[in-house]
Amino acid sequence: MWRRLTAFSPRFLSSSSKLSHLLQVPAANGLKSWQGFCTEIHNQAEGGICSRKTTPFIAFVLGGPGSGKGTQCHRIVDNFGFTHISAGELLRKEMDSNSEYSAMIQKIMKEGAIAPSEVTVKLLRKAIESGENDRFLIDGFPRSEENRIAYEKIFGAEPNCVLFFDCPEDVMIKRVLNRNEGRLDDNEETVRARLKTFRAVSFPVIEYYAKKGKLYKIDGTGTEDEIFEQVYPIFSAFR
Repeated sequence: MWRRLTAFSPRFLSSSSKLSHLLQVPAANGLKSWQGFCTEIHNQAEGGICSRKTTPFIAFVLGGPGSGKGTQCHRIVDNFGFTHISAGELLRKEMDSNSEYSAMIQKIMKEGAIAPSEVTVKLLRKAIESGENDRFLIDGFPRSEENRIAYEKIFGAEPNCVLFFDCPEDVMIKRVLNRNEGRLDDNEETVRARLKTFRAVSFPVIEYYAKKGKLYKIDGTGTEDEIFEQVYPIFSAFR
């Protein structure tokens, strides 16, 4: 069962709160923050996010490789009308585009490391600015505290909510090796390296948003339907 985390430990334990309390949406970084962001950036560039008539709803989706977050993002899109932005896919497309970052991203992908925050946030901002929707799922970001800080500095706001798909490592490795998508990083050595990186640098991000009361922990084991049963009430509450 999913649970909204307001405290964090290495075992991801949290206090048991009533459902109505868990689904409250903190508003401290709502419209005011985005208005401030738009005023500040408008002087530097025309258009983009600041030309939007509505404040975007941003949900971060975190979890190790094979945790099922990508599959669940597609179901959230189908049921709630979000636009899905995968940080990993943005980087892979950039790698194939022969841009100035291509060689660097390819090397990072092979090593299971994290791309520089400047590059990732730049690609995310471009994707959001070019989108016509006002609700976005940002999948696989932020992967580190540096990512988080860079995002909040550039966008001037925190996400509305954060999902964390918690799943045993052996299950994640098996899923990745069985998906046969032909991705450069879908091999056991790289997956283990990615999981090691995730444990080392992503847990502080999870802890940060848990303390903010914005984190929802999802049990990533079970079938796609069983996992979505945990996800559905979260986004229903934000309608």
